[in-house]
Amino acid sequence: MEFGNTQIAVYRQCELLGLPRSTLYYTAKGVSERNLELMKLIDEQYTRTPFYGSRRMTAWLQRGGYEVNRKRVSRLMREMGLEAIYPKPKLSTGCKEHRIYPYMLRGKRIIRPNEVWASDITYIRLTRGFIYLVAIMDWFSRYVLSWEISITLDAQFCVSALERALMAAEPEIFNTDQGSQFTSDAFLSVLEGRDIKISMDGRGRALDNVFVERLWRSLKYEEVYLKDYESVIEAVEGIRRYFKFYNEERLHQSLGYKTPAEVYFGALNMIHKLISSAHSL
Repeated sequence: MEFGNTQIAVYRQCELLGLPRSTLYYTAKGVSERNLELMKLIDEQYTRTPFYGSRRMTAWLQRGGYEVNRKRVSRLMREMGLEAIYPKPKLSTGCKEHRIYPYMLRGKRIIRPNEVWASDITYIRLTRGFIYLVAIMDWFSRYVLSWEISITLDAQFCVSALERALMAAEPEIFNTDQGSQFTSDAFLSVLEGRDIKISMDGRGRALDNVFVERLWRSLKYEEVYLKDYESVIEAVEGIRRYFKFYNEERLHQSLGYKTPAEVYFGALNMIHKLISSAHSL
């Protein structure tokens, strides 16, 4: 379906894209043009320098001629779901009702598809607002298994992406950061119900999930920053096209100049053939 197809009713376009109709008419309420401009700048600089916290980001904006204080930058970064990447001292404990799991992937050699999946959330700007995107990736192949967008940072869109990915396969280990969406009972219960091992990045160590971080950089430099999405549906269509390109056409040097789809399905086919051969003996 082409975006903006006038021959398809708006409600039907929303159904085909898996979006509630309220999302179609979404505008960022309470966000001024000034803040949207700052959020655009913060997003681009954070993509270049993910180790910038609110202090450095404030200094960078001030050097660019923007009169802004750290309190405002901190608030905007929280709203965008951004946190600087660097180890921090344990100054406080997490919320008691949220369960935290140890990081299981340090030094681990990933040798097959569906051994480890990982997920993360990123901020996607619109012309007059913003949305959030979650994606689930197979670590071995970098294949994007599923994704969802939301206009709020609730847990449900993460759960929806997880359930959709699990319709096709299951991982042995699932890795996320310690965000409230991934430590919620709604999300963890899906994994625990299938006896999937849970791994979580160390606090302030987003590079523990380095392959998803690279996915976000590729998506933003190769798609989001080249476009000027006017609406949620336009953003969804652009992201959908990009992930299809990323999975099926984009050659990865780290994969021997193969696509994620070639590596993911090629390895699965090889495993299935080995299993069939073993059963025939």
